[in-house]
Amino acid sequence: MSEKPSSPNLFADVLARVHAVCGALAAEGAWPAGIDLSRVVVEPPRDAAHGDMATNAAMVLAKEARAKPRELAEKIAEKLRRDDLIASVDIAGPGFINLTLKPQAWADALRTVVREGASYGRGTAGAAEKVNVEYVSANPTGPMHVGHCRGAVFGDALASLLDFAGHDVTREYYINDAGAQVDVLARSAFLRYREALGEDIGEIPEGLYPGDYLKPVGEALAAEHGDKLLATPEAAWLPGVRAKAVADMMAMIRQDLAALNIKHEVFFSERSLIETGNNRVAETIDYLRSKGDVYEGRLPPPKGAPVEDYEDREQTLFRATAYGDDVDRPLLKSDGSYTYFASDIAYHKDKFDRGFRNLVDVWGADHGGYIKRMQAAVKAVTAGSAALDVKIVQLVKLLRNGEPVKMSKRSGDFVTLREVVDEVGSDAVRFMMLFRKNDAVLDFDLAKVLEQSKDNPVFYVQYGHARGHSIFKNAREVIPDLPDEDRARAAFLGDAAVERLTDPAELSLLRQLAQYPRLIDAAAAAHEPHRIAFYLYDLASEFHALWTRGRDLPYLRFIITNDAEITKARLALVQGVVSILASGLAVLGVHAPDEMR
Repeated sequence: MSEKPSSPNLFADVLARVHAVCGALAAEGAWPAGIDLSRVVVEPPRDAAHGDMATNAAMVLAKEARAKPRELAEKIAEKLRRDDLIASVDIAGPGFINLTLKPQAWADALRTVVREGASYGRGTAGAAEKVNVEYVSANPTGPMHVGHCRGAVFGDALASLLDFAGHDVTREYYINDAGAQVDVLARSAFLRYREALGEDIGEIPEGLYPGDYLKPVGEALAAEHGDKLLATPEAAWLPGVRAKAVADMMAMIRQDLAALNIKHEVFFSERSLIETGNNRVAETIDYLRSKGDVYEGRLPPPKGAPVEDYEDREQTLFRATAYGDDVDRPLLKSDGSYTYFASDIAYHKDKFDRGFRNLVDVWGADHGGYIKRMQAAVKAVTAGSAALDVKIVQLVKLLRNGEPVKMSKRSGDFVTLREVVDEVGSDAVRFMMLFRKNDAVLDFDLAKVLEQSKDNPVFYVQYGHARGHSIFKNAREVIPDLPDEDRARAAFLGDAAVERLTDPAELSLLRQLAQYPRLIDAAAAAHEPHRIAFYLYDLASEFHALWTRGRDLPYLRFIITNDAEITKARLALVQGVVSILASGLAVLGVHAPDEMR
């Protein structure tokens, strides 16, 4: 078989070769025409002793090919053994195919990493498809707390990951400014307005927001209106005070997000759905009614635990059960106003009307029961042509040296996001919020994330990047003309004799580097940015281990004073490591320092 050009994604390259072999077998008449290869994968074997890669081709194709898996594996293996990239092919068990690549494959892979630099791993799998990622969407009733922080970081990292994988991503924030909670906010701000005018308001009544963060809103209202609002009925002052309070809270939220380097392209107002000249909630309900998806009826009483929106009356219902939900859902309250769900349907239809077919919503832990109905609604308003993936972000337990952190006086009843970022920095917050799967509860210890040890993942990964740059600095004693600037250094190292990297630890690190493009594609497809954080920690661990091994075995050191060629080869390996660490950290929104301070 003739050699094919190397792909930036070595796993994709080998998968293409496996597909080509399968296609050749089909053309030879061994298999039925049109056999589906989509389930064929190439991945690292569970046991590294079994080779470099493994494919399930024979296992998943045997039935369609009308062959026994082991026999089919032999036919596939026979052709793969002729491939110039592959050193050996072994068949294991009932038909798994293990592949060992020739050393040149890893040398070429490292050259690709060094050459591509920051672009290595950048995918085209997204095919520039538009994706809307809606995240944070905290009620505009006060500063963001540490629970919002996790959703904010997760959503932002997911958006960056999808962008890096080749999607056209829009970051969106849905402002819940039309519900009863913003009226409570307005009344709370009005109380602070009275306080700003000199009135002793005493203890904040139950049901209003008690935090000190509303004092500046009250003072601003007093400066603007004097005491005029005191003699005005609530119905008259409520809209203006509400608008002022929401605007100030959103300004505060934007500042909180900026502290985490998070910026949304779109801030979408819930109130705009009904207050911009056309009532899009009513339009959406009418649209669903025209399709037979809205009707007047009664809901049966709930079984087991009470249902929050159950009312025993004739009401306007969305036929959610026709789209996979457990029960049909109300669209109007008993007073004739819209349910939150009705507004949410209209909002998601608006996303669809803006051209998005791929929707991702990031929600808090208390919204899990809302997923089925929202996915049903998206199916209904898009005729099944849009997909909604809801990612639930679980709670954060904030600790200091293992003890729960006390609540904030500023917020009234929670620790604010800004307090956490100010104490430990945005890098520690972002990395640690992603160093656990989003649907698992996270213990965040403010003391531990500041430790300079292997037990602190963000330090360990950033230290890996800084250590690489320290090696470059020291290497100039052997290679004086080693450039300092990243691109120039990568170009300089592009012709290094990397075939000399033959130690098992060096080859293991090479294999780890080669996995990065595959990891990007897989993490993006699964909407799981935590995979990047895990990978970076493993990569940094292998790099640190190789450095330590060189300290114990001098011939394995990165810098060999009397051998410039092997030094240059190992510097190319270091360049590959720092490039991918910087790339992965950038996806997560974390800095890659050249030195640790």
